[in-house]
Amino acid sequence: MADDLDSAGLSATLGAHELVLLHGQPGSAADWVQVAERLPPQLHVVAADRPGYGSSELPAAGFAANARAVLDDLDARGIHRAVLVGHSYGGGVALSAASLAPHRVEAVVLLASVGPGCVNGWDRLLAAPGVGQLCALVAWRLTPWIARARIARIARRRGRPLRPDEHVNWNIWGHVSREHGPLWRTFLAEQRALLRELDELESAVPAVQAPVLLLADPQDHQVPVDTGRRLAQALPDARLQLVAGAGHHLPRRAPGAVADAMVAFLVAVEQSAAPGCLARLTQRNAELATRLTQWSSDPGAQSVAPVRKMRWERRWSIARLTSQVRPWYRLPAQLRCRVSLGATLVCPG
Repeated sequence: MADDLDSAGLSATLGAHELVLLHGQPGSAADWVQVAERLPPQLHVVAADRPGYGSSELPAAGFAANARAVLDDLDARGIHRAVLVGHSYGGGVALSAASLAPHRVEAVVLLASVGPGCVNGWDRLLAAPGVGQLCALVAWRLTPWIARARIARIARRRGRPLRPDEHVNWNIWGHVSREHGPLWRTFLAEQRALLRELDELESAVPAVQAPVLLLADPQDHQVPVDTGRRLAQALPDARLQLVAGAGHHLPRRAPGAVADAMVAFLVAVEQSAAPGCLARLTQRNAELATRLTQWSSDPGAQSVAPVRKMRWERRWSIARLTSQVRPWYRLPAQLRCRVSLGATLVCPG
């Protein structure tokens, strides 16, 4: 109950943000349904199938091409800045986008993200010429059928359908979408891109300017928690939070913990931004006041352009009241900077 109250209190103080949710490999936008249902309404969620999956018409590709697709989608939706949330392979996409266009990314949340040290022997085998193609084809032909049979058997034994957070691996493989065509080709393309582009992605990580929250389970057997620790050390502004017992599929197996962590993180981001915004506000007001004083003491300006001076003075007063002072009337207690993404920043400068 106390945790619920704390979460509700944080949500009440949170400003508006655009969230872009990027699923893993394999995956779909449906992986985020449970997380999205638990987020407060001021967080506007955009969850779409990545290239090569589901309803996406784009071909499967690596991190950089996925990142460009994310930025193009933001343009199409009229979103200037967003919080990028990536799971597993989608975490690499979020990091790539944040390094390519730092001015478009307000913050990043990584769930069991790929990164340094995540590649294992299976990854190399699945990306190998010839053998990788055969393994991917066999896996994508057999695994969904085996998964559906396994799910049906468990459901019959329990006398009820499985919940989304139960046997997540089987659920994901058993309900993969085939709208885009042979998904084994998507899987193969991403495996090869993982090995080809991971070093480049790692070298770009220190250039990510946005604050980053990393969520990981110490018992994750697909992406080791050490990958999260190494990312936290390499990123300029990052914090690592452990979510025990969820495994690799955090969005499905721990949606409540994920949603609460995201809300708390964004509140902290807003609070840390407030002092800098306040300083820029004070500096800007001082500059405007100095310019107005100089204009008022200039006899030439008073005699030649009295109407222009009055208009400038009125415009300065209105600007100060409407765009700089008024948005802060509710904030002195928290010293928080509300930022409406896709619109004008409350903080000047």
